[in-house]
Amino acid sequence: METVAARVEIQRPLAPEDAARADFHALLAALLQRAPDARMLATLAVAPPIEGGSEALAKAWSDLVAASAVMDPEAAAEEYETLFVGVGKAKVSIYSGWYTSALWTEPARVRVIEALAALGLARPAGVTEPEDHFATLFETMRVLVAGGAGRGPASLAEQKRFWETHVKPGVGHFLAAVLEAPEANYYRRVAAVGEAFVGIENESFNLG
Repeated sequence: METVAARVEIQRPLAPEDAARADFHALLAALLQRAPDARMLATLAVAPPIEGGSEALAKAWSDLVAASAVMDPEAAAEEYETLFVGVGKAKVSIYSGWYTSALWTEPARVRVIEALAALGLARPAGVTEPEDHFATLFETMRVLVAGGAGRGPASLAEQKRFWETHVKPGVGHFLAAVLEAPEANYYRRVAAVGEAFVGIENESFNLG
């Protein structure tokens, strides 16, 4: 699989709606893999507004853009560390297995490894986090939507299967935990974008 914090650009022609989906998956993967650096914050700070479509996503996006314009990279890094890494125990678990352990007897990480192998994908070189890290899950969705890692876009059925099996069961609980965390500032805006986008993905897959 390509690097989790992959660039947002799409490398092959896609339908506009799929290009937008892949961009959001890539952005969420990057922001959940590590805190945004000065370059990413500067890029997000001048991002154009979202016009049309979901009002919730447009509002959340506008808030994230505004927050990026004033966010200090060191403060963002400290917030990420406090929320998702922590000393002893993170404030919010960034692993899907934390939220889905009651649903299956097999650990989430094992199920993701098996799914990645079936798709011909693997954890990126240099990435040491368990495979059920939400950054890895969003990056996998980016590859399935846009293609990459030596493969073209996956079918809608393959995308839906991975989403509903490995992302959907835990991602809502994860994003809600971030939104509710007193320590969250910048990442509350990230989670709001994620929540709005996840809602759109769920609705689209339900219709499909």
